[in-house]
Amino acid sequence: MAETAAIIVCDDEPDLREAVAEYLARRGLDVRRAEDAVALRRLLAERPADLVVLDITMPGEDGLSVARALRAESDVGIVMLTAAGDVVDRVAGLEVGADDYVAKPVDLRELLARLRAVLRRREAAHGAQLAAAATPAVPAGKRVRMGRTWLDLDLRRLTGADGAEIPLGPSEFALLRAFAERPGRVLTREILLDLAHPRGDEHFDRSIDVRIARIRRKIEAVPERPAVIKTVRGAGYVFDPTAEA
Repeated sequence: MAETAAIIVCDDEPDLREAVAEYLARRGLDVRRAEDAVALRRLLAERPADLVVLDITMPGEDGLSVARALRAESDVGIVMLTAAGDVVDRVAGLEVGADDYVAKPVDLRELLARLRAVLRRREAAHGAQLAAAATPAVPAGKRVRMGRTWLDLDLRRLTGADGAEIPLGPSEFALLRAFAERPGRVLTREILLDLAHPRGDEHFDRSIDVRIARIRRKIEAVPERPAVIKTVRGAGYVFDPTAEA
């Protein structure tokens, strides 16, 4: 883990915010402070962060809403601060995309250990991203089975088992093609954006997660339990060509 990793501590309690920030800064981390969601977004707009320590209970926009928005638009690490013993908050935080959680009152040593674990996973995901970008795409056949459907790369068509065509938007086909040509390889959201939309058009500046959710409804037998395009928590997505239709 890079000891100079950029961290933002977002908590509306000044004493806790300062204590956490000071502790992490003394251990070589690059720490900034935010008292609420507005301040957090301002800091992220000024300079990206590797990880955000985010309190769930804050005035204005709460931490769960912020975490959901952050996960939709980036792969920034997220560690939630939750009330002690509040299982509902912990589960909710993980469901919206947080990487981990620490209960209040915060044990600073435990927090640091959890932050380091999340940052190590981020570094591993980044390494996979670089490898995917450097390695030429594996040539795929003209037709690739994707769960209960078939993707024809030449005709740019998705068909069901009965041969009926399933409508695909241009961005959906681009994402399916990226997966079809790289079976079994974990692809981060950044890599998927680059592969599907190399020009970086503003038109496609939307959440990869939203598009993949739409794709899953077309190719998965049970979209709520995806087996064809799986989520790799903290890393991205992977296409399993062996998944049963």
